[in-house]
Amino acid sequence: MNSTTDKIKSAENEAAGSIKQVVGKAVGNPSLEIEGAAQSLKGEAQGALGDAKDAVKKLVDKV
Repeated sequence: MNSTTDKIKSAENEAAGSIKQVVGKAVGNPSLEIEGAAQSLKGEAQGALGDAKDAVKKLVDKV
C-alpha cells in the first residue's frame, strides 16, 4: 500500500472503531467496546505507517 491508501484505511478504521465503542457502551456490550478500541488503535498505527512512508519518500527525493 502507498501512504495515501494507508491514511484512508486509517481514517476508516478509526471511525469504525469509535462507532463500535459508542454502540458497545450504549448497549452494554463490553466486548464490542474493546473491539472498537482495538480497531481504533489499528487505524492509528496505519496512519503512523502512512506518515513514515511519506517521511522516507521525502528523504529519498532529496538525495
